[in-house]
Amino acid sequence: MWILQKFFSKLMKISLWKLILMALIVIFLSSLIIKTLEPETFPRFMDALWWTMTTVVTVGYGDFSPSSDVGRIFTMLLLYTIGIGAMGVIIGKIFESLTLYKKMKEEGKLAYKGNGHYILIGSSRDKLTNVVDEILNSNKKCDIVIVDHSNESPVQHDRVHFVSGNPAEEEVLMQANILESKSVAVFTDDRIDLPEYADGKTLLIASRVEHISKHYHKNLYTIAEIMKEKHIALFEHANVDEFILSNESVSKLMAHAAIFPGSSRLFKQLLSNTEGENLYEIVKKPHWNTYKEAAMELFDLGATLISDGHALDVARKHNEHIPDGTKMFVICNEETYKKISI
Repeated sequence: MWILQKFFSKLMKISLWKLILMALIVIFLSSLIIKTLEPETFPRFMDALWWTMTTVVTVGYGDFSPSSDVGRIFTMLLLYTIGIGAMGVIIGKIFESLTLYKKMKEEGKLAYKGNGHYILIGSSRDKLTNVVDEILNSNKKCDIVIVDHSNESPVQHDRVHFVSGNPAEEEVLMQANILESKSVAVFTDDRIDLPEYADGKTLLIASRVEHISKHYHKNLYTIAEIMKEKHIALFEHANVDEFILSNESVSKLMAHAAIFPGSSRLFKQLLSNTEGENLYEIVKKPHWNTYKEAAMELFDLGATLISDGHALDVARKHNEHIPDGTKMFVICNEETYKKISI
């Protein structure tokens, strides 16, 4: 018994792939031996292999079994001890690997290998949950990677991955596969009270993203949440693509709601993909020459053209030619958007 105990204790120290290879060799040789010992019972090698597999996994259908004393002794000495024991060790190793993988994923220690994903950096759990919900509702196939200092993912979802570490370091962002991402959103750290310090940290992370973009010749689309409007010039200097004013945007929305009662409901629909009409990006159709032609056709389909890229002055330039490849934004429901996209 102590010999088997020593044998299996050594097996536990061997890597999973080596164990699997050893098990395959044992199964193959056992099938070959039992076929040689009892060619009448196991006329084909597949029959011997089938019997070996059902034996080592302790299923034992009984359709094949050794009839000679030599075959039975071989089964008891080799398969019932080493074969079944080794299979138990392998199954234990597999469960151990799965448990370790799950633990490392939850702790953000695994690199993300996918592409076309959205990277979210920082922010509070509640804010990240809302952003994740909006993104997943608008894109049913995308993945999201959250990068943060915490030791566990702030949002639990099958398509949300987590990378733990300092987002201002290139190694951490590369672990999130930033070069293959669709966009990078940097949120304000809610734990920092002073706007200057909060925006300074956001700028540091955004600058690292832009440095990676320039160094690897990748056009990374960066979005930054800013607390003070006067800091926008600094983010523009760092080549950040978009800015979201957190505190001041809320103040302006409150002011609009006070001056124009009910206007907040319009903003709520535009800011959410889960209710009412939504904002969609479309590409210029080949037969659209002017903005007026595009707006009229879209209106007939049930959509309202509101902007040319970032400009909201499409009504004033309705007779101007639309450049090829122009991206425009419309307000409509999902059904209308699908008609436009055909």
